[in-house]
Amino acid sequence: MSAKLQPGRTALIVVDVQEGFRKAIPDFERVAKATATLIEGAEAIGVPVLITEQYPKGLGETAEEVAERLPEGTEPLEKIVFSAADAEGFDLGGRDQTLVCGIETHVCVNQTVLDLLDAGTEVQVAEDAVGSRTEENKRVGLHKMERAGAVLTSVETALFELLGRAGTDEFKRVQKLILEYAPNEVAA
Repeated sequence: MSAKLQPGRTALIVVDVQEGFRKAIPDFERVAKATATLIEGAEAIGVPVLITEQYPKGLGETAEEVAERLPEGTEPLEKIVFSAADAEGFDLGGRDQTLVCGIETHVCVNQTVLDLLDAGTEVQVAEDAVGSRTEENKRVGLHKMERAGAVLTSVETALFELLGRAGTDEFKRVQKLILEYAPNEVAA
């Protein structure tokens, strides 16, 4: 077991960042922006992306700001089960570490993480890239996942951990993404 995410072992799992949640999740735009940053960073580093949609007939498709960042040929797995790991066609491709983000923290993200942990997969959850309808449910989901063995992280922490070094083209791409995602706020 490794405490650090490693690019050759990690897959990014994006759970249900769909239009139907836009009005229900108070910080939806922040979650979508964080998720889009993770996707673009993962692609720059060579980490595969798996994405799911919960009952898209009712909850709509993946939010446009997320969908437009998906690597070419990446299609969402449609599901009606809460856990992405139980979705038909879900396959980590031999990867044994995952970085998870998405909606809702206490339902689909939580059940995905618990199933991955039960299967022996190392899991990190990007705390700034998950959301629920209430802050209480988000806290419950994060607490439950952490108690079960998931490591809480952030978009910036995870991407720089996957990079491991500066001075590369990948670093320059990710650094630019991070500065767009979370610019330094300098007091005037």
